[in-house]
Amino acid sequence: MSAGAPGGGSLDPVPEPTGGIEADVRRLAEYIGGTERRLAALPPVPDRAPHDRDRAVAVHVRARRARRAFLARHTETVYGVLTDGLTRPVRLADLVYEAADRFPGLVPTRAQMAAERRFVQAEKEGREIDQGIFCGAVLRSPTAGRHLVETMLRPTPRARTLLDGFRTEGRIELDTVYLERRGVAGHIEFRNAARLNAEDDRLIADLETAVDLVLLDDVIKVGVLRGGTVDHPKYRGRRVFSAGVNLTDLRDGRISFVEFLLGRELGYVNKMLRGLLTAPSPGDGRERSVGKPWIGAVDTFAIGGGMQLLLVLDHVIAEENAYLSLPAAEEGIVPGLGNLRLTRLTGARLARQVVLGGRRIAATEPEARYVCDTVVPAEDMDGAVDRAVEALRAPAVSANRHMLTVAEEPLDLYRAYLAEFAVVQAERTYAPDVLAKVERRWQERERRRAARGSVR
Repeated sequence: MSAGAPGGGSLDPVPEPTGGIEADVRRLAEYIGGTERRLAALPPVPDRAPHDRDRAVAVHVRARRARRAFLARHTETVYGVLTDGLTRPVRLADLVYEAADRFPGLVPTRAQMAAERRFVQAEKEGREIDQGIFCGAVLRSPTAGRHLVETMLRPTPRARTLLDGFRTEGRIELDTVYLERRGVAGHIEFRNAARLNAEDDRLIADLETAVDLVLLDDVIKVGVLRGGTVDHPKYRGRRVFSAGVNLTDLRDGRISFVEFLLGRELGYVNKMLRGLLTAPSPGDGRERSVGKPWIGAVDTFAIGGGMQLLLVLDHVIAEENAYLSLPAAEEGIVPGLGNLRLTRLTGARLARQVVLGGRRIAATEPEARYVCDTVVPAEDMDGAVDRAVEALRAPAVSANRHMLTVAEEPLDLYRAYLAEFAVVQAERTYAPDVLAKVERRWQERERRRAARGSVR
């Protein structure tokens, strides 16, 4: 039976690229069209019997093999077409969807991804894995990957729209972030209060906007990150830095791969580390970008993505009862670029204890000094932040932090890591152990919620 036929039967061989881009595009589109018809002939993911699931896996394996073979030969050509020969900056999400339009079957379409979002993570087809394969191939290319990294270092259109108002008012309130200029410091406060300041798609977008505004504002010399007060019954009224990725949203299928899991690393996190690209023409990096020092003020805890943020900051202040953790072993996913950056700060042995063993580091432990610069009582946090701002406002700080980044994390090292991360993280978010863990956590939370309701 051919690859285009529904139902069972053997799949056609994966097409091998011939080297001619037009012919290979047609062959890929025809082959993927056949695999899509096979998937459509199966029951929806939640209703699939074991033999149906096995068939779906076999179809996806062949389709992904075809995409990988195509990209192994044509990635730079594809990227050149999508960016008009590297003359047009295309942000990551737009790049992925334009690729779907221009090269049918290479990545999922907007319509396919919209259909996926109607399901919880465990009931999706797993099309974000195909996005990860494409993004990994682009980042693996020195030419295309560097161009994409630089594109993502540009200010977002949303930030440019809001800039004049922020310069005038000195403050701006977004859905989940509050930004205020205080003297020469730009204070960003996480305000995802109902979720322990956990990261979700809204917070990621708001944070990139706020980071852009801090870097674009001429008055601001230093950026400050701090968590606002939260509504959780256990911590109500207390500041919390961050609970990391929102695992409920992950379970519910609301954590996007392109916009969140990969977009945060190419977006605001990288902008804090490397600065904002403000001039498009090639030349000296310092003439094209603006970077500023960043301070982190950690109240209560910095978990997962929260701890990852600390690894790119220039000065970290922790409240003495706070703790840090990267619960990758518990969650089952990769902790962003934590695996790349934590070893540099702590050494390999402690990094393995944290990432592989789930070790939690209390702010008062001796090992905390590898991540935190200062540990203070809760009542001294504001004063410690002010002192750090004063120490880091000197003009030479930005130049020297830039040179430290060049030495510690060259762009090509970052790009190569991210290329591998794109593929591995996309696969892990659909791994059976991850799906089982987030489902258990969700059920436990629902039981606790029901118990609280019955007590009332």
